[in-house]
This record gives sequence, structure tokens and C-alpha cells, in this order.
Amino acid sequence: MAHFPQTPSFTGFNTPSRIEADIADLAHEGTIPDALSGAFYRVQPDPQFPPLHGDDISFNGDGMITRFHIHDGQVDFRQRWARTRKWELEHAAGQALFGNYRNPLTDLPQVAGEIRSTANTNAFVFAGKLWALKEDSPALVMDPVSMDTLGIETFGGAMTGQTFTAHPKIDHATGNMVAIGYAASGLCTDDVTYMEVAPDGTLVREVWFKAPYYCMMHDFGITPDYLVLHIVPSIGSWERLEAGKPHFGFDTTMPVYLGIIPRRDDVTQADIRWFRRDNCFASHVLNAWQDGSTVHFVTCEAKNNMFPFFPDAHGAPFNPHEGISYPTEWVVDLSSNDDSFAAITRLSETAAEFPRIDDRFAGCKTRHGWFLEMDMARPVAMRGGSAGGLLMNCLFHKDFETGAEQHWWCGPVSSLQEPCFVPRSADAPEGQGWIVQVCNRLDEARSDLLIFDALDITNGPLATVHIPIRLRFGLHGNWVNGADIGLAA
Repeated sequence: MAHFPQTPSFTGFNTPSRIEADIADLAHEGTIPDALSGAFYRVQPDPQFPPLHGDDISFNGDGMITRFHIHDGQVDFRQRWARTRKWELEHAAGQALFGNYRNPLTDLPQVAGEIRSTANTNAFVFAGKLWALKEDSPALVMDPVSMDTLGIETFGGAMTGQTFTAHPKIDHATGNMVAIGYAASGLCTDDVTYMEVAPDGTLVREVWFKAPYYCMMHDFGITPDYLVLHIVPSIGSWERLEAGKPHFGFDTTMPVYLGIIPRRDDVTQADIRWFRRDNCFASHVLNAWQDGSTVHFVTCEAKNNMFPFFPDAHGAPFNPHEGISYPTEWVVDLSSNDDSFAAITRLSETAAEFPRIDDRFAGCKTRHGWFLEMDMARPVAMRGGSAGGLLMNCLFHKDFETGAEQHWWCGPVSSLQEPCFVPRSADAPEGQGWIVQVCNRLDEARSDLLIFDALDITNGPLATVHIPIRLRFGLHGNWVNGADIGLAA
């Protein structure tokens, strides 16, 4: 009998769900735009079995993929496990076999050497496949219509690195998917691969290089000429794992780097520029672009670590005030003769994370950004905000051209999951479209799907779609037009 621990990662709104389901025509309020036709995929960590060693962090749950098929003014729901090798082995055994988050030393002997992916961080559609992504392993691919698992993607053996990013980018000029893989030659190594995948799913580039040090490289940016990679000291080591510490710890004594890696086949280590700045925390990336010799990179920057479950490497207590992040622009100049940043500029005083753009303009200077906002001044009647524990209680839109900001508060007993932009049409101007996102109804232990006019969020959702089951706190998701994957209306 499954007995999950009575700890924050497994109780309250984060109680394991473990539900595969098909529900046609979800009940809704408001009007679902007729022009909205496609699928929003998102993923939540959802443990199949209680943790092997009594407790674990939320980020180690098995991947559960949700699809909202929106068509003809209605929404159909489908949810399936990402059936990784880990999931299959544990399902057959009827219990957990793999141990703590990214620590193979805690696994049972019978699974030694197996791929440990939980496929629980992002759901991304490309080349006719649904990619269930976890950055410590190769991608898992699924059929986007049936949502059956197809298997691990190594591009017919062409991929020689061991890992594939959780945050791929699409270069819309070429149609290629751009990716990295960190710890590419093995756990805690400083080897990184930069990859490009053609629209037909063929791996057309894999370039190896070394980072300044091993750390979590969760996200990155692209421009037409460069991969832009920030190196922030959420560091790990075999010594930490052997000591039973969490895989990552944040080291406030180490510098931060921004790597500018040319997007070419013949790149060498000497071709990479590493710009250096003082310590900070930054995880997710809004966008990057080039302007002459300068490269611009917009991220959400905090003074200190945002993740209490990856504690300070030197034992300092978690500082929630310093862990609040703000949209910030980093600028480096490739014509300079040193490694210093040209500028670091906070773009808003709104505390925010989970940044999103109109992805058709990735790598170009963009006007619009959407975020999850952390507004601590709003009334809070029930705690519970995200998989990481932060209170995400507002949707935030920033117009970077005019400086105008819009905010929509979800109320004192709800919190929000990552927004996703949907263009009104393939050739619509930037920002013309909708935002879709999941809302956690904390007091009712259930979830809603919200649909907003992307440029008019202040007036609230156009439609609120009621999900009759509780979705756990999720991580990332993406939209695809139904016609692109043969998803019938």
C-alpha cells in the first residue's frame, strides 16, 4: 500500500495525483475564442510511488503530461504518464527503485546504470513528436495525438552527449530546434553540447565545449548567430552526492558568466567569449538578441538563491527576500577587449519569474513579455504557490517599448502556473493572441484553465475552463496548432 510522507512535497495541493484521464468538452464559463484551435501541453512532476528514502523534493516526481485540446469553442482533456525507463522499471516492481534527486548513489543495485530521467520538466512539440524533457537525460518522445510513449530520442545514435535540455528554442528563420546538454559526458562534468535539430527531426549539429564550472544550466537564449548561455553557481559535485547532500547547492562566492557561443559547425573553445560579473541568481530566460556588436540577454535575476531545497553551499540559511527575482537585461559587447559586462539593467520593479514571449520572435528584440508575478502585498488566505514554494499569484504583462505594465490577480485562495502565448494566426503581429495557463484553486483542491486576451489581461480571463481533477503544481508547457500534428477538431 502506498504511504506518501506527510511533508510539503507530498501533502496539500501537492498531494500526488497519479491520474491518467480522458475528459471530453470540459465545462467552462465565458467564451472560448473560435479561432483558438490546437493543443496546450504542460507537465507536472507526479510520483508514481512513495520515495525510496522516505522523502524527496517535488522536482523528482515522474512526468505526467496534460493536453488541453482547444477547438470549436470547447476544450478536451487528456493526461498520460511519460513512461520513462524509470517509470517502467518501477511500475513492474510495484515500488520505487530509484533514490534521491539526481543522486544515482541512492538507487537500488538492480537499476544501476539505467537512465534516471523522470521527463517531468517541459512538454514541447517539434518534428511531429511530443518531447517530454528532463535535462539530466536524453529526451523522451511521445505521440502528440495518442500521447503514447515512443522512447528515448538519440537521433539514431547521432547524439553522443548524455543529456538534452529542458528548454529548447526554435529558430524560426531556419526552423531548427536549438538545444544544449550539460554534464554531457557524465554527471557533474563541465562538458556541454550545443545541438541543432532540423524540422524533420534530424540532428544536424552537435558541438562540444567546456563551461567555466559545472552547475545547473536550466535555460539559455539564442540569436541568429549565437547561443547565449548563463553560468550561475547552483553547483554540484560527486563529493556532495557521496556526503548525501542535495545535488545542487548555491555558492555565493563564485562569479557568474555569460557565454557567447557561435552557432557554427567548426566552433572551438577559443571561439567562445565568456563575460564575467558578480554573483547573482538567474534561471529562466525571456529572450536574447543582437544589436551590432552587442548581445542582449533578458532573464529574471535575484540577489541570491531562489530554491530553498538547493541550500547555500556554505550553510547560510535561506533568505527569501534576496531570493525574489526581477526582469533584468544583461548586455555584453563582443568588440570589447575584456570580459566585463557592458550593462546590467533592471527592467521592472515587479517581482516575477517564468518569463514567456511570443515564441515566433525568439532571438529577435521583442516588445512583449508575460510572467508569473509574486505580489506579496496582495491578501493571501491560503499558502501554496508553485513546485518551488514561491507564491505566484498574478499574471504580469510588460510592454518593453512603452514601459506599460498590466497585472491580473488570481485571488487570495489561488495561485498560477506558467503562462503560454498562442498567436492569433501564423502571421499576426507580435503579441496578438492569447495567454493560456493553469490556475490552482487551493481551497477547492482542483484546477482551472484560464484563457486571456494576451494584450488585455487586466480585464481577466475570456474563459475559465473547469478541470474536475486537481493538477499538481506544474513546470513548463507549450502550444501547437492542431493542423501541425494532425489533431482533428
